[in-house]
Amino acid sequence: MRMPVLPLKLTVAIALFALISGCDSKESAKAPPAAPPPSAVSTIEVVPEALPILDELPGRIAPIRIAEVRPRVSGIVLERVFEQGSLVKEGDVLYRIDPALFRAQVASAEATLQRAQAVQLQARQQAERQRELRERNVSSGQQLDNAVAALAQADADVAIATAGLATAQLNLDYAEIKAPISGRIGRANVTEGALVSANGPESLATIQQIDPVYADFTQSANEILQLRRALENGALTNAEAGGARVMLRLDDGSAYEHPGKLLFLEAAVDATTGQVTLRGEFPNPDGNLLPGMFVRVLIEQGIQENAIAIPQQAIQRDVGGRAQVYVVNDKNLAELRTVRVGRAVGDRWTVEDGLKAGDKVIVEGFQKVRPGAAVAAQTWKPKDASSATGSDFVGPGSKPKAG
Repeated sequence: MRMPVLPLKLTVAIALFALISGCDSKESAKAPPAAPPPSAVSTIEVVPEALPILDELPGRIAPIRIAEVRPRVSGIVLERVFEQGSLVKEGDVLYRIDPALFRAQVASAEATLQRAQAVQLQARQQAERQRELRERNVSSGQQLDNAVAALAQADADVAIATAGLATAQLNLDYAEIKAPISGRIGRANVTEGALVSANGPESLATIQQIDPVYADFTQSANEILQLRRALENGALTNAEAGGARVMLRLDDGSAYEHPGKLLFLEAAVDATTGQVTLRGEFPNPDGNLLPGMFVRVLIEQGIQENAIAIPQQAIQRDVGGRAQVYVVNDKNLAELRTVRVGRAVGDRWTVEDGLKAGDKVIVEGFQKVRPGAAVAAQTWKPKDASSATGSDFVGPGSKPKAG
């Protein structure tokens, strides 16, 4: 029986193709797989630097001076002179009380003084006459003594009348209620026609001096003690000689543009809270800081020498919560290290342990690398300059737990 020619040729072709494919597969199996290219990462080089010790503490704005406007005499209010909420100067007239009664008292006191002065003049003339008569032995010594005593009594009556006139004049002056200090006056608590009393509890208005202003804030006594110990053992150095620098952050998170100065540290600790009260002074030319306003106070309490700080985005956490960073070693391989972080400075964390000068820390791209993987490192360029340098009074200033 004769086999067909075409099927035989097809079978031979398939066999040859299978033989060639098998050879290619063996050669492919023997060839090593191609290595993946190094991952591109951005790094920074660790450089020790002097960093300020910044604390962000809660505080309240208080006026530098405050005075309640009160009447010194009793009477009916005839006029309110000031505009509520305006700025007033010391000595400006705020209210006018009906002065008719006080003018009458002044006139009466003037008449009393004139009468006393007339009696004084008569007593002086009588004393001089008795003295001349006594020198000529015409009158007795008793008569001279009586004349001298009458003159002394007349002098005392003149002094009393003079004091009475001064008191009446003061009451007349007090009928115009004037500002005791310069500052911003609040709302009026009385209106025209109201009866006010010199001994009454009511306050006619309140004046607050708000340029500059105080910022009262508190800090834990333990933190203050730790800072002092660090200064004593040399771990920290003092801030600038002019005193600790103080800045404010408003309630909406924005920074207040005018720096302040630290005035004092309270000498006692609050027994209920364990806090120590501190007070700073800030200029307030635009009147943006109002008494009672809540603020965050940023205070520099020392300088940490040879500190190491890295961007916060370079820090990652393991399942145990420990802080870790990727470091590029001399062979351009990624190395995972556990570090201990301290406080925040701007957009950076300080590193207390785990890094040294010259280490290259991966800031961007560590998500796609593994320990021991080859990397192609390039210098990290932050979008914001404060991220790289850590602005002194821009960061949150909080103290996290060490990682």
